[in-house]
Amino acid sequence: MTALFWRPVERNLVAYRRMWIVFVTGFAEPLLYLLSIGVGVGALASDVSVGGKMLPYRAFVAPGMLAAAAMNGAILDTTFNFFFKFKYAKTFDSMLATPLGTTDIAVGELLWAQLRGTIYAAAFLVTMVAFGLTRGPWVILGAPAAMLIGFAFGGLGMAATTWIRSFVHFDYINLALIPLFLFSGTFFPLSLYPTTLQWIVRATPLYQGVALERGLVLGDVGWVLAGHVAYLATLGTLGVWVTQRRLSRLLLP
Repeated sequence: MTALFWRPVERNLVAYRRMWIVFVTGFAEPLLYLLSIGVGVGALASDVSVGGKMLPYRAFVAPGMLAAAAMNGAILDTTFNFFFKFKYAKTFDSMLATPLGTTDIAVGELLWAQLRGTIYAAAFLVTMVAFGLTRGPWVILGAPAAMLIGFAFGGLGMAATTWIRSFVHFDYINLALIPLFLFSGTFFPLSLYPTTLQWIVRATPLYQGVALERGLVLGDVGWVLAGHVAYLATLGTLGVWVTQRRLSRLLLP
């Protein structure tokens, strides 16, 4: 990798100058989720036990929704948008005609997804603070944790997209994301699931992100969070490595 990995980020910033409304609408989705599911449904749901403490449902679900928002933000740019540049716009072919290499492209595209996702996550976190859904000073690490979640899913999304040959195949990605969103401890405590399903859920990347965000936002900090960080960091690094290898194989002579 050269020192030019920031060039794809610059290219995306220039491209979005005329599509700023698309960028801004990303703030609405997590806020509406928080208001409808977290606050609206939360008024009807009973308190939830977390670590021996009883929490209002809205305080329980908000960190999980923050993790899910970080996942969705990263997946959008590193799958659908990445595929369009790769397969149809031939953006990466043009980049490779410059001093940029495949690693620069992979890292640059992931950094762009990180930048976009971090802005959304920060706005979401500020909204949580305004609604009184956070506990303690560790909440300040909620945004960096969202960046890590975006890094993991962004790397995974880019790597998976290098095998996609048609927009129809994105249905398979949605088929994987929807169960993750619903069953990764976002809306219900893990203790409500059957034992076998609990172990399956614990192995999923979104659960790792949900557990990390929930621990930080609610002030339940322990060494177990380091395991979640290591899992997500490893997944993202592996995704970038696979993406670089695949782009080199597919685009370079």
